[in-house]
Amino acid sequence: MPLLSKNAQAAVAGGGAYLNPSKVAAGSSVRFCLLSDEPLEMYELWAEGQDGKAKPFRFDSEPSPDDIALALGDFTRRLNREGTGVEPIKFCLALPVYNFETARVEILQLSQKSLIRELDGISQMPDYEDILAIDFLLGKEGSGLNTEYKLTPVPRKKGADKAITEAWEETRSAGFDLSRLLSGADPFKADA
Repeated sequence: MPLLSKNAQAAVAGGGAYLNPSKVAAGSSVRFCLLSDEPLEMYELWAEGQDGKAKPFRFDSEPSPDDIALALGDFTRRLNREGTGVEPIKFCLALPVYNFETARVEILQLSQKSLIRELDGISQMPDYEDILAIDFLLGKEGSGLNTEYKLTPVPRKKGADKAITEAWEETRSAGFDLSRLLSGADPFKADA
């Protein structure tokens, strides 16, 4: 039995309300289920402000250089690992999920092509026709350029349906809107 409650674990885990594959500890996995079978498809790049803080910029279609320049304003695109040019813009998917470790609704954003392909492949298997009725284990091995991710479909955790439904209903009634990611707003908070 863990020393910390699920709420305490969530509070010290960081990452806000996002399930980020790169933040999964090497050699471990996290269990989640999808809450929607309609992902938000987007393109993302990261830039830094004059204060040095990084910020994501997201687009609903592949942006032109002019689109990027207009969106960035005073921000500067981050450099690639080698420092030889800017980081490339990445295609991403974002989906609302229920994270069993934190017992809350979070956003799973996937920019790793291998994970996107695995999720799409699983969604097309006849055994997983209802992709919202199963759970997934997201595993991670290695680090840096040697990181490997694995997405495994597993049966729904016994007795979890009520908690999942309640968390999702509460989140939606609070005004959840995944498309707010595109404007840099908080998907969990209704516009004021």
